[in-house]
Amino acid sequence: MTDAVEQLAAVQTKIAAAERQAGREPDSVTLVAVSKTFDATAIRPVLVAGQRVFGENRVQEAQGKWPALMAEFPDVELHLIGPLQSNKAKEAVALFDVIESVDREKIAAALAAEIRKQGSAPRLYVQVNTGSEPQKAGIEPREAVAFVKRCRDVHGLAIEGLMCIPPLEENPGPHFALLEKLAREADLEKLSMGMSGDYELAIAFGSTHVRVGSAIFGSR
Repeated sequence: MTDAVEQLAAVQTKIAAAERQAGREPDSVTLVAVSKTFDATAIRPVLVAGQRVFGENRVQEAQGKWPALMAEFPDVELHLIGPLQSNKAKEAVALFDVIESVDREKIAAALAAEIRKQGSAPRLYVQVNTGSEPQKAGIEPREAVAFVKRCRDVHGLAIEGLMCIPPLEENPGPHFALLEKLAREADLEKLSMGMSGDYELAIAFGSTHVRVGSAIFGSR
């Protein structure tokens, strides 16, 4: 796992360079190390190296490995970056510090109910389907600002930012620009955008959180 530690350092260096190039403050971008499909043995060296923010796609997979790791590294911040089913809202609220994939009314209602019940409030992002791809999760861009308002006013949710996953075959720049525009319209400060292949570009467009998996852990 030395490779993962070395690759983590390389990504951190590139993030710092991208911040400087964009005229951003040092450490203004948070690296979310995407550990989906990797087990605790693969993740632990990256934790030992000092990385503390991680992203997982599935609630059930995260439940299988993170409680033990969090007992060992209690200052970990865990993000859910994959689609959330309403029947997993209870487990998601209990386990995750940040849920980045709020994308429909049913999920907003389920999260609000669990937050009230558990007295625990993960930070929340609305996922926007910037490419309007039918197979992909996320709310339509034209509905995003109104949905953020409903999350706040109807469900009492404190939405902190927006998240997107641009279409694989398209230039991500216009998608990043669209998300930044929507965030301004919704009065949101956080932008989760940019992955292993485009995180440096995302930083130039104002990303505050980049979700990097394969560039750290290798191919799955």
